[in-house]
Amino acid sequence: MAFGWIDEEAERRRRAGLVRTLRPRPADSPLLDLASNDYLGLARHPEVTEGAARAARTWGGGATGSRLVTGTTALHAELEQELADFCGFEAALVFSSGYAANLAAVTALAPHGSLIVSDAGNHASLIDGCRLARGTTQVVGHADPDAVRKTLRTHEGPAVVVSDTVFSVDGDAAPLAALAEACREGDAGLVVDDAHGLGVLGDGGRGAPHAAGLAGADDVVVTVTLSKSLGSQGGAVLGPARVIGHLVNAARTFIFDTGLAPAATGAALAALRLLRREPGRAERARAVAAELHTRLTTAGLEAVRPDAAVVSVRAPSPEAAVGWAADCRTAGLAVGCFRPPSVPDGISRLRLTARADLSAGQIERAVRVIGETRP
Repeated sequence: MAFGWIDEEAERRRRAGLVRTLRPRPADSPLLDLASNDYLGLARHPEVTEGAARAARTWGGGATGSRLVTGTTALHAELEQELADFCGFEAALVFSSGYAANLAAVTALAPHGSLIVSDAGNHASLIDGCRLARGTTQVVGHADPDAVRKTLRTHEGPAVVVSDTVFSVDGDAAPLAALAEACREGDAGLVVDDAHGLGVLGDGGRGAPHAAGLAGADDVVVTVTLSKSLGSQGGAVLGPARVIGHLVNAARTFIFDTGLAPAATGAALAALRLLRREPGRAERARAVAAELHTRLTTAGLEAVRPDAAVVSVRAPSPEAAVGWAADCRTAGLAVGCFRPPSVPDGISRLRLTARADLSAGQIERAVRVIGETRP
């Protein structure tokens, strides 16, 4: 039978307790949300939703085509210019998703004969970019600049090092300055995904590369998502103008994909402008993460110290993590649940989002529910 193997795979997932399900949420969910990536609490901000509505009224419901045909609007160009300026880079290019941006950056900057050095903890989008690229990929230990340096010494020719800036599972930060130093010693470019750093780290939320002194460097390329701190949807690549020009001509997920919808573009632009006016949101997100970590560890839970706005709480097993998250939901708290194969270290955990708009009472409530429902 065609696709009969799918049933066998489904049964294996069921036995391992790894079945994923979709759970539509209502617009007025009563749950306290510590599961989303809305780090700055901007997804429902009136200025952001009005930015989306105004863009849709002006430009329509969709971009109408790929960016190189009819899909580029004046709004896209405006967002690209302001993103590049805010993060300290020469140019930017907006994509329909952060995933598409990562695929573009890695595949277009790793031609045949090149070496890609990839951190073992990288996000799936970077991993898939490595798989699709024509270069050869070497995976190195997590957050290990010395391993990067040694690997680069084994190769002659073009090379690029690929890493998250803040890793999405435990929320730990990559040693960006040390990675950049290793890259320069090995004459390699550095491509970093700042999905979880933009809006949280750096001066006023300008991102992890800005905080590390790498903004504007001619050998550094940064990808970001518009769907986390900026509360919208889409992604972008930031870097030297010649790199962005190369992506326009060589990145397949740019050339052949429909442009980002006007509503998402307008929402992201409104959120970016709001962040410029209210830079304290970034510091608040970090402060909430630190407070969550302190309270959880004081309560005897194994929580990883956050470097940004992700707080990870270890669970004893995949089944326990699923049950724990479900019990939290029953008690009115939405939390993320990460388990194999989504976690590279095989350790299941709850993943909490430290949103800048959480009140002291909400933080206290979240810690209480997590502690009372622990397996």
